[in-house]
Amino acid sequence: MSQRSTAATVALYAAATLVVAVSVYPFLYALATSFKTGTALFDARLWPAEVTLRNYRQLFEGGGQPFGRHLLNSIVVATLTVVVSMLLAISASYALGRIPFRGKGALLLAILAVSMFPQVAVLSGLFELMQALGLYDRAPGLVLPYLIFTLPFTVWVLTTFMRGLPVELEEAAIMDGCGPVRIVFQVFMPLLVPALVSTGLLAFIGAWNEFLFALTFVSDTEQRTVPVSISLITGATAWEVPWGSIMAASVIVTVPLVALVLLFQQRIVSGLTAGAVKG
Repeated sequence: MSQRSTAATVALYAAATLVVAVSVYPFLYALATSFKTGTALFDARLWPAEVTLRNYRQLFEGGGQPFGRHLLNSIVVATLTVVVSMLLAISASYALGRIPFRGKGALLLAILAVSMFPQVAVLSGLFELMQALGLYDRAPGLVLPYLIFTLPFTVWVLTTFMRGLPVELEEAAIMDGCGPVRIVFQVFMPLLVPALVSTGLLAFIGAWNEFLFALTFVSDTEQRTVPVSISLITGATAWEVPWGSIMAASVIVTVPLVALVLLFQQRIVSGLTAGAVKG
């Protein structure tokens, strides 16, 4: 191995180490801080001398913010968002990727343009719509505004996959008497698993972490989601910032996402890369 290739390898590993350190350190800091209380929160050492679970217990003891209920609300909302988004995106991607019709390119650009609008630009209109539909102050009602930022992404990714599927599969299914619904859900669905996993997980993360819509459209304490719940955690006095409880809540919210990514990492990578190359 030449000196140039050795230097390049060393530089690559050094860069990778730096990226991992920068990415992982905030989570390690939050984890360590979640085990600290009192003056230990201001200790310069990363890991506390005495580990305590007091911050985690306080989150679920009730208090002003029922964190357990908020966690369940976030799970329900994010799951419903992914399910509805996937069902709509699968049918839309089949039409956009397999059926020729006029204005298809303009429609795709319109879908992409929707995702470019900032959330605050549509707040007033969505607020009126949520009230008119009776969805205001209801956690499951957040699925409707969440589709604004999950559908464009899922439709675009799944449309790319639909275009890359062999035409012979569809023709053979038609010859066997399959209609569009059976073609999509029985023939194409097994081939779309990597794309569904990657887009579904990213849509779940987006819905799980969303803050502005959840803060605007839900004011009932029992119906709030986790991001809003964390922002409203308060200390014993107006001048106290409960960093330990905030970090404990952040760890609880982050761990499920990390576990999902590690569990489906191979399908995520294949899902994000397979659609980039046709053939």
